[in-house]
Amino acid sequence: MKVLVAVKRVVDYNVKVRVKSDNTGVDIANVKMSMNPFDEIAVEEAVRLKEKGAVTEVIAVSCGVTQCQETLRTAMAIGADRAILVETAEELQPLAVAKLLKALIDKEQPGLVILGKQAIDDDCNQTGQMLAALADLPQATFASKVEIVDGKAHVTREVDGGLETLAISLPAVITTDLRLNEPRYVTLPNIMKAKKKQMDTYKPEDLGVDVSPRIKTLKVSEPPKRSAGIKVPDVATLVAKLKNEAKVLG
Repeated sequence: MKVLVAVKRVVDYNVKVRVKSDNTGVDIANVKMSMNPFDEIAVEEAVRLKEKGAVTEVIAVSCGVTQCQETLRTAMAIGADRAILVETAEELQPLAVAKLLKALIDKEQPGLVILGKQAIDDDCNQTGQMLAALADLPQATFASKVEIVDGKAHVTREVDGGLETLAISLPAVITTDLRLNEPRYVTLPNIMKAKKKQMDTYKPEDLGVDVSPRIKTLKVSEPPKRSAGIKVPDVATLVAKLKNEAKVLG
């Protein structure tokens, strides 16, 4: 069984992002970029399934600029067997990515597709769900445990009241949550091996997909600065301030 794992190149989670002076977006010039942490968990889970013998091949996929090759090399260093880059300079929105992945599912026929539940740059949490709808596949989101049993995926997911376990038939789409696993440390020998692994490159038009944006970002602004706290001498003053200034008491 093949597993397709989607990975996204994002601003590293340790970097403090800055908004561009013209408010058109986030400044990513000369900023450290890395693999989306949730996608790293997805790659790790796919590799673990392969190590258990439930999966025969792990294919990492990324959609975006040429530099996404670095992200795919990292995925192959973790343990993916080969990679596919869908190269485009267009700003890719979740629906466009879902359509590209759907085209690759038709091409590769994987038994399982694993994605991170969301990307830390746009926080959309949409691609996995849109892909499942487009490909007409069962889905299990926010997975905290995945097991392949008798041709089905048993997925434990965290819900408000505790844990929910789903059994879904394969092929299927799974999105990973933070507690699913802890990705392994990438070693230098594996980074060197990853350089020799196969990477195929396509353009969106090769897959017959229109990736033009459907949503326009009007403005990106930083959150307002928090004002400093104050000390009050007594309870009466506190109640008066809550009532008259903060307007939280009737």
